[in-house]
Amino acid sequence: MDGRESGNATVTRHVSAIVTPNQIHVEIERLSEERQDLWHLLSQGLDPTVKDEIKELDDRLQELWQALRMEKARLRFGEREEIVRRARAEERLERAA
Repeated sequence: MDGRESGNATVTRHVSAIVTPNQIHVEIERLSEERQDLWHLLSQGLDPTVKDEIKELDDRLQELWQALRMEKARLRFGEREEIVRRARAEERLERAA
């Protein structure tokens, strides 16, 4: 599944149990270590199962990095709905002026 095609809901759904940037980062570190171990196993000989596991970990890590970026942006700028609401209000004021 490609998170870019289905939007941010995919990332949010998979990361909903992890709420803080620190928790997301800890999970990224854990999965990165696991992926490193799998790459070591793969270096000893081609194993399609290990290759598939690495692909799944890569996808999961990509989702987590996206979730981390989104959470940091939310903490810095606020909830998306609030940002959109403020931008629309500013736009209306500019048109009225």
